[in-house]
Amino acid sequence: MVGFERTSAKYKFHELDYMLAGAVSGFATRTLFQPLDVIKIRFQLQIEPIDGQSGCSKYKGLSHAFKCILREEGAQALWKGIVPAQFLSTTFGAFQFLAFEIFTQQAQIVLPDKVLSDGKPVINFVCGAMAGFIATTGSFPFDVLRTRLVAQGEPKTYRSVFHAVKLMLKHEGPGSFYKGLTPTLVQIMPNAGAQFAFYKVFQGMWVYAFSSDSNRSSALQSSICGAASGIAAKMLIYPLDLMKKRIQVQGFEEARRSFGAVRKYRGMIHCARCIFIEEGVLGLYKGVWPSILKAACTTGSHFLYYEETLKILAYLHREVL
Repeated sequence: MVGFERTSAKYKFHELDYMLAGAVSGFATRTLFQPLDVIKIRFQLQIEPIDGQSGCSKYKGLSHAFKCILREEGAQALWKGIVPAQFLSTTFGAFQFLAFEIFTQQAQIVLPDKVLSDGKPVINFVCGAMAGFIATTGSFPFDVLRTRLVAQGEPKTYRSVFHAVKLMLKHEGPGSFYKGLTPTLVQIMPNAGAQFAFYKVFQGMWVYAFSSDSNRSSALQSSICGAASGIAAKMLIYPLDLMKKRIQVQGFEEARRSFGAVRKYRGMIHCARCIFIEEGVLGLYKGVWPSILKAACTTGSHFLYYEETLKILAYLHREVL
C-alpha cells in the first residue's frame, strides 16, 4: 500500500522505484483519459452557460461537446496538447509519489507512536499536500502549455509545443510559463492532500469490510478506493481548478474568440468575483461533471498503475510481497 504500510511490510524499494512507478502511473492515465481533460478545459473556459437551452453557448453538454469537437476539429482534437500533457503527467506522477513516500517515511521516523496511531489521516493529508507542492512547481510549465494547446481553436495559434514555447518566450517572457501558479498551488495542495488522505481512509474501510491484507492491495481495491478518493477530493477544490484555467489563458484571448466571450482577470480574487457576478455560484462549477468523471477515472488509474508497477518492480527485484 501507499505510504506508511510500505515500511512495515517486506518492501525494500529504492527512490528510483517510486519515481518510475509514479511516472508510469501518470503516463498510462494521461493516455487513457486525455479526452475528458480536453472537454473539462473547454467547459471551464466558456463564459456562456453550459446548457442545452442556451442559444449562444458553444458547448451545451458533455455529449454535445464531443460531437462538436469531432465534427469541427476531428478525433485527434480530443488529444490536443497530449505531448506537454504527457510531460506534465509523467513528471508530476514521479515527483508526487516519490515525495509522498519520502515524507511518510520521515514522519514515521520522527513522530511519536501515539501521533502516528491517532493522526494518520492528518499526516497523510499534510504529506500529500507537500508532495503536491513539489510536483506542481516542478511540472507547472507543461501545465500551461497543455492548457493553451487544448484551449485554442482553428486556425491554430500554436503549431506545436516548441512553437508555443518560442512564441510565449518572445511575446510574454519566461513568466508566462508560471501564469496561474498561485491558484494552482492553492488548488493542488489540498487536492493532493485530500486524495492521499481519502485513499488511505477508503483502503482502511476496504480492509475492515473484506478482511483483506492491509499490506497487499488488489487491483480492484486500488481502483475503487482511488476513484472514491478522487471524487471526494475534486468536489472540495473544483472552483480553484476552474479559476486556474481562466487565469492560465490570459494574454491568449484572440485564439478563444471563436468559442464565445472572453474576459481579462487581474488575479484570483478578481476572477472569482467576476464569475460570481456574471455566471452565478454555479459558474464556479462549470465542467464539474466531466471533471468528476475524470477525477474518478484518473485517480483510480493513478493508484492502480502505481501499485501494480511497484508489484512488478518487486518481482523483478525478487522481493516478497
